[in-house]
Amino acid sequence: MNEFLTVAIEAATQAGAALRTEFERPKKISYKGEVDLVTESDKHSESIIVSKLRERFPDHAIVAEEGSRGAAAAAKYCWHVDPLDGTTNFAHSYPCFAVSIGLLEAGEPLAGVVLNPIANELFTAAHGEGAYLNGNRIQVSSVEKLATSLVATGFPTHQRANNRNIYYYWEFTMRSHGVRRDGSAALDLCSVACGRFEGFWEFGLNSWDTAAGMLIVQEAGGRITSLDGAPYQPGARSILASNARVHDEMRDVAASIAGGAARSLP
Repeated sequence: MNEFLTVAIEAATQAGAALRTEFERPKKISYKGEVDLVTESDKHSESIIVSKLRERFPDHAIVAEEGSRGAAAAAKYCWHVDPLDGTTNFAHSYPCFAVSIGLLEAGEPLAGVVLNPIANELFTAAHGEGAYLNGNRIQVSSVEKLATSLVATGFPTHQRANNRNIYYYWEFTMRSHGVRRDGSAALDLCSVACGRFEGFWEFGLNSWDTAAGMLIVQEAGGRITSLDGAPYQPGARSILASNARVHDEMRDVAASIAGGAARSLP
C-alpha cells in the first residue's frame, strides 16, 4: 500500500472514531447560510484530518469543506477533504454519513478513502491498484439496462428552487427500479463502486464531495463523466457515475431532460 493511501486511512479512521463517539451526543449546530448547517463535529473531524496530513505532507495543499490550506492551483499534490459528508443526516441522528479524503496529483485522482464510521465500512483506492471495501476487492455491478437498475441522486440544501434535479429525479424514477436519496454523495459513489447502485448523478457538488469517490468508482471498473458526457473534474457542475454498462443510457436520458423533454410534473 502506498504512503499516501496509508496516511489517508489513518486520518479517516481517527476522524471516524471521533464522529462515532459524538454521534450519540447532543449536537451543537450552527449555520453557514439559511439552511446549510455545520456541527462542531465537522470542525473536530477536519482538524484531526488536516493535522495528520500537515504532519506527514507539509508541502501539500489541502482543500477542505470548512477551510483550505495552501495554494491548490499551484500545488502538485492537493488533498480534498470532506470531514463529515452528510452533515444534515448526522445532525438529525440519521446514520448515513462519511469521512471522505481524496488526493489529486496535477488534477488527476491518486488516492481515495471514504469511511462510514457507523457501518464500519472503509472504501479505499489507489490509482492502478483497484478498489476495496474493508480490504476486499470490489467491482461495479453487471446490470446492463437502466430499467433493471437502482440509481441514486442528491439535492442541495440551498437554492433548491433554482435546481432542476427534480425533473431528472422524476424521469429516472420512471425508467429504473428506483432512485435513492441518502444524503451523502461520497457513500453514493462507493455504492456504485461495490455494485449496490448502478448509477449516480448530481448537480453542484464540490471537489471534496467527489475526489475520493470518483477514484473508487473508476478503480472498481465504473465510469465517471459530467451529465453531458464530458470528462469530469472534481468540482464540475454535474457528475454521472455508473457501472459503465448503463452509462450511455443514463447520459441519453439526461440529455433528453436538458433538451426539454421533461419540463413539468403531472
